[in-house]
Amino acid sequence: MDDLEEQTMNHALTATCDDVLTEVRGHLGCITLNRPRALNALSLPMIRALAGTLLAWRDDPQVQAVAIRGMGKEGPFGAFCAGGDIRFFHQAMLRGDAELEDFFTEEYALNHLIHHYPKPYIAFMDGIVMGGGMGISQGAACRIVRDRTMMAMPVTNIGLFPVVGGGWFLARCPSQGGVWLALTSEVIGVGDALSLKLADVCFDASRLGLAWEDLSTLGRYDPASLQQWQQTYSVTPAPGTLPLAQIATAMPRQQIVDRLVKDANDDAAVLEAMMAQFRLTAREAEVLYWVVKGKTNRDIGDILGASPATVKKHLERVFAKLGVETRTAAAAMAINRIRQLHPHFEG
Repeated sequence: MDDLEEQTMNHALTATCDDVLTEVRGHLGCITLNRPRALNALSLPMIRALAGTLLAWRDDPQVQAVAIRGMGKEGPFGAFCAGGDIRFFHQAMLRGDAELEDFFTEEYALNHLIHHYPKPYIAFMDGIVMGGGMGISQGAACRIVRDRTMMAMPVTNIGLFPVVGGGWFLARCPSQGGVWLALTSEVIGVGDALSLKLADVCFDASRLGLAWEDLSTLGRYDPASLQQWQQTYSVTPAPGTLPLAQIATAMPRQQIVDRLVKDANDDAAVLEAMMAQFRLTAREAEVLYWVVKGKTNRDIGDILGASPATVKKHLERVFAKLGVETRTAAAAMAINRIRQLHPHFEG
């Protein structure tokens, strides 16, 4: 164990926090995030308390599995975790507080601990599950959602790369959907969460409390027992709304275009290649070229001597020829801008 890991573990093992409620019921370790007014946003004391609890239970033979949920304003469930404590980030940055660095170091150590936890870790992902909430749930052996689950990685809205292991779990989503989420910050519901393999099962909302209680009475926590427990409470959710087929088609074509521009030694040759590969007109190829370069509609209009509205019409035709509908096209443009402007692009 290196010095940084040892320091992180020592902080965790000695931490207590009123915003993290823990108890052992039978052979189940139960964790409730208890900061409902902040949608259970993670503070540094909460991270330390979570890590300390999981480390203690990891070596406790009585605890055979762990379950985690959030507290809502009206009682258990209702919200899981909205991410990190943004107010703390802002205030710590203004103060030059070293705890800001501690927060991210220890949060990542906690995420790693969860992903490699040797006992079943079961996450009740009810309500808001964003950013850091994804970090403490995506490593779970069982990820439970319900009809009002709202999931996202909003940090990319401010130009940051997908944090808390997002570069790992989003890259494993089918149909390029993880790339989409990483670059657009779109909020998805239960149907898309299941389709993208970011959740395992949807539970009946009215029976979440009963499922939690029942889990603590299981005699065993082997895969067969947990599977049977899941089936008792699972329901079929409404289908997702993401255009996954469109995204799966668009992303590889987008990568082809990116490579054409990135490897360009001759702009004219790039434009000709675009025209040939995607059957674009000369003006459509020019518009696409500048989009990939990260230019806005107004920028492109100034370059080509056209109005932003005209550029928009060209883009609609371009993306139609790429097999992408309008919603996907808008995100694709945002993706290119993020790629151009942010040095830590992942996905």
